Amino acid sequence: MPLKIALTKGRVEKQVIPLLEAAGIDCSGLKQKNRKLIINTSDDRFQFILAKGPDVTTYLNSGAVDLGIVGSDILTEHRNQQSELLDLRVGQCQFVLASTSDFNFNQPGRKVIGTKYPLITQLYFESLGQDVEIIKIEGSVELAPLIGLADAIVDITETGRTLRENNLYVYDYLDQVSTRLVANRMSLKQHAGEIFELADQLEQVVEQGSASK
Repeated sequence: MPLKIALTKGRVEKQVIPLLEAAGIDCSGLKQKNRKLIINTSDDRFQFILAKGPDVTTYLNSGAVDLGIVGSDILTEHRNQQSELLDLRVGQCQFVLASTSDFNFNQPGRKVIGTKYPLITQLYFESLGQDVEIIKIEGSVELAPLIGLADAIVDITETGRTLRENNLYVYDYLDQVSTRLVANRMSLKQHAGEIFELADQLEQVVEQGSASK
């Protein structure tokens, strides 16, 4: 039976494939997947299930997969219950508090904050001792302060380009984000050898990459 790995499709998938290949894993099926969502490696050691980030945590928690590769933003927002094994150091970005130029961070009164991450936002403002109203937004969070829906936003940014192009300014920096390797706790007991072997191989690749920078 192959180890089942839920891999966040899209940008994370593209950034992780070179790491997997450097660890000696055949990724030809992933690179030529067409519309397939389940891909086995040629040696049948691994089965990759391509999924949206939030679904990776659902699959992990239900025991449908042994491992997940997903962003730390999603792990935090979904209160990760499984075993985080490794920071893959790709998909790196930053949570920020941003708004228009006339936003006053220290102004008294209850602020309205737009975000895709209500839990992370709540924890951040609680740490500041501030009570805020949080509006969950699924699409372009940047719109919220521009159309008067919210006073400010909490979102992730890689380069800050989208914020700048929409005349938004960063008022504070929150947690950093990166892609993580996570194991289902039961799978970790049942397949410890195979899981730790993969984690060790990937860790060597990550460390070598960091050393070469």
